Amino acid sequence: MTTLLRALAASIALLLSLAGCGGGGGGGGIGGTGSAYGTVRMSMTDAPSCGFDAVNITVEKVRIHASASAADADAGWSEIVVNPPKRVDLLTLQNGVLVELGQTQLPAGKYTQVRLVLAENGNGASALANSVVPTGGSETPLTTPSANQSGLKLNADIEVAPDQVADYVLDFDACKSIVKRGNSGQYNLKPVISVIPRLSDAGMRVVGYLDPLLANGSTSVSVQVNGQPVKATAPDSTGQFQLYPVPAGTYDLVVTAPGRVTAVMTGVPVTTSAYTYVNAVGAPIVPPASAVPAVNGTVTPVTATVRALQTLNGGPTVVSGWGAVDALSGAFSFSLPIAAPVRNAYAAGVTAPVFTPDASAAAQYTIEANSAGTLKTQAINVNAAVPALTLTIP
Repeated sequence: MTTLLRALAASIALLLSLAGCGGGGGGGGIGGTGSAYGTVRMSMTDAPSCGFDAVNITVEKVRIHASASAADADAGWSEIVVNPPKRVDLLTLQNGVLVELGQTQLPAGKYTQVRLVLAENGNGASALANSVVPTGGSETPLTTPSANQSGLKLNADIEVAPDQVADYVLDFDACKSIVKRGNSGQYNLKPVISVIPRLSDAGMRVVGYLDPLLANGSTSVSVQVNGQPVKATAPDSTGQFQLYPVPAGTYDLVVTAPGRVTAVMTGVPVTTSAYTYVNAVGAPIVPPASAVPAVNGTVTPVTATVRALQTLNGGPTVVSGWGAVDALSGAFSFSLPIAAPVRNAYAAGVTAPVFTPDASAAAQYTIEANSAGTLKTQAINVNAAVPALTLTIP
């Protein structure tokens, strides 16, 4: 009997030890829902796309890992499986429109890598899984290197708190993500995607109005910090724009449109508790017209990005142009206005802001090429013809 009691006591002690280590279903261990676990939820949105009538991708899953260097076959991945896979035209995801991808439970903690896994073309489906429709053209398959196997790798800073839902948005910039391959008629996907926390639908939103004549598919409205766009969109058919989600902070609102100067509103505040309105529907923003000569060139390596920066008197510096780089030749081209940009400082309650020209910045730009963080810059003045640029990054 003594031996039986000792064995029973040992068994009870072992069970208590396992429970204390989280081995029980409700204590936060594997499969548990206790304080050691939280939930991550993902959705997707888009910025404007240049020169396309549709950009279609088909999402199969979103993978999440704590290590930014984790390989595809490493342990520790959590997955949001989209079943059935979701085919989305990214150009429908503007002005605050999101598409929900799903959610999953995972251990609480910090996650620094996200992979967006896309379906393959040519899998017997009637529609292409991933494709583009160039403006005035026909639907063309979109080449998605690695997206169908390991997924598109994204850097992230995701915090998952115990027993809480971490809500994040994959902000897909289709304009910068679609790369033409010479004269082949083919296009590559070179993803530019930000992972943005969605903290509140009550705020994190900038709302305003442009002249409806600027709702032409090529106009872009963005919020920027130190020359880095954070969120961009295109106005709808009425001229209204909504930038969402935008992390709380203070931004420069930048409007670019074909045949128009750049318009900049500085000091635009964003909070999590209220929308920020920059003007009223009856007082739309109308950037003045300008001649817009083309700037052309080539960049090496062809994987580099090229953009045009414009510095206003006393700051800020803003991105006023983006040149798509050909995946085969490295060629790029964009048009930049000659006339002076216009600026205004945000003021709460002002529904009809007045923009004034900044003559010091007229026709003055810095062309910046970026390859893996290494920069090459060249100042230009578009008042005179600009020779073809050659930007080589060591």
